[in-house]
Amino acid sequence: MYPIHRILVAIKDPRAREFPVLAKAAQLARAFNAEVCLFHGMSDPIYADLVTLNGKSLSQIEDSASAAYYKRVERLAKRLRRRGVKVTTQVEWDFPAHEAVIRAAVRFGAELIVVDCHRAAHVAPWLLHFTDWELLRNSTIPVLLVKNRRAYRKPNVLAAVDPGHEFDKPATLDDEILRFGGTIADALHGALHAVHAYNPLLIGATARELAAPNGIAEAQAKAAARAHALVDPKLAAMGIARARRHVVDGFAIDVIEQVTRKIHAGILVMGAVSRSGWRRLFIGNTAERMLDRINCDILIVKPRQFRNRIARARRGVQLITAPMMPGV
Repeated sequence: MYPIHRILVAIKDPRAREFPVLAKAAQLARAFNAEVCLFHGMSDPIYADLVTLNGKSLSQIEDSASAAYYKRVERLAKRLRRRGVKVTTQVEWDFPAHEAVIRAAVRFGAELIVVDCHRAAHVAPWLLHFTDWELLRNSTIPVLLVKNRRAYRKPNVLAAVDPGHEFDKPATLDDEILRFGGTIADALHGALHAVHAYNPLLIGATARELAAPNGIAEAQAKAAARAHALVDPKLAAMGIARARRHVVDGFAIDVIEQVTRKIHAGILVMGAVSRSGWRRLFIGNTAERMLDRINCDILIVKPRQFRNRIARARRGVQLITAPMMPGV
């Protein structure tokens, strides 16, 4: 199992009215006896023209905004301290937002990042949750996306596994998913379930077999048996009883959504592998496409060998200057 001693909680907007992420972070911190860092990265740009117009220096504007946000984040920290959680706070200028969170988590030595899931706010589907996507792709540290305010009460934790590695996942990623899911389930006194979606017909069935009487039914039965033979030994080794193994034929996205609803999952644990290129923005992987469809919280785990390319040094303030106009 994984030791979790430090949890970084990313506060996206300290001015918000509600913070579901705080209550769940407190539950996790108490369960693991972990220290929490509440972090807010100020990534909004400062426009140089406004610096000139209001008569303040850039450093004065930076300090004023930092102080205001620090007070708000400290108020949130007091809520957790009253619950017996050890909390530190950090507010700093850095951009883009997902890089700021990753840098802060690495500096803090966090084993888990907890963050509110951005709600869809764009018309173009390939831009939905852009910040969340980039955080999932680039963080080597597991990320828990909080999607609702329901407290964890002995939650069912659902681990989505793919032992056949049909989607080019590293062979060890399923082990990471199951171990981290088991760690969370044990700490919250919940139960670990596992789901695997498989294709019922295209695995080893010939055209002649499918054309025979009862051919389709027999092919489906054989596909189910192969899927169970593939996944059951791994799940049994993790102590997951048969009643908590969900090996279902169908598309992964549909199957995972159905099982989360069936067992009333509190957390879905999935693996993500970062790939580069513009194609990723339009298609995304299974984990990314589940963001809108799944109502429970989503925990994203990366393979241990994954390395991000995020620079460790903060970028500071993003200063934007207006271009010179002709004749000026």
